Amino acid sequence: MRVYVPLTLSGLAEAHRTGELGTGPFAAYAVTPALREWYASDDVEELEYAALSRAALASLRLLAADPGAARRRVVVAVDVPEGAAATAPGPEADPATLGEVSVAAAVPLAKAAAVHVDADDAQADVAAAADALEAADGGDGGAQSAVDATEDHELLWFATQEIANLVGQG
Repeated sequence: MRVYVPLTLSGLAEAHRTGELGTGPFAAYAVTPALREWYASDDVEELEYAALSRAALASLRLLAADPGAARRRVVVAVDVPEGAAATAPGPEADPATLGEVSVAAAVPLAKAAAVHVDADDAQADVAAAADALEAADGGDGGAQSAVDATEDHELLWFATQEIANLVGQG
C-alpha cells in the first residue's frame, strides 16, 4: 500500500539520519474508501494525487507549528505492507482527515519510492499560508485564499538518492 508521509525538511533530515520514517504510530495519507468516495473518481493516479495533496496540507500544518522550519512542504511516498496502515474505526466524518491513516510502526526510509518537495520559488506562498493557516481554520476567507495559493505550486519529484542533497548533507 502506498502512503504519503507529511514532513518538513528538518523531519526529512532526521529520517535520513536515522534511516526511518516515523516512530510508529504516525499519521500518513493514502487512498482510503472515504477519500475515494469524496473524490468521486476511479482513476488510481488521480486518487493518489488527492492523497498526496492531503499530505501536502498536513506538511503545511507541520510548518505552521514550527516557525523555524524551512518554508517548503515535504511529502515522502512510501510503500508499506497491507495492514501496516489503518484508518480510524468508523466513517471519516471530518473533511480534514480524509485519506488519513495511521502507520503502526517505523518504516525504513529505504522503502521510500520518492520524495516530493516544494521548489524554492514556492517559499513565499508557503510561508504566507503557514502564517494564515490558523485564521483559515477559523473561517477567514482571506486567510483561506493564502492557504489555497499553495495549490498553485506543484511539489517536485525527487528520487530517494537525492535526499542527501535536499537536506544539505550531500
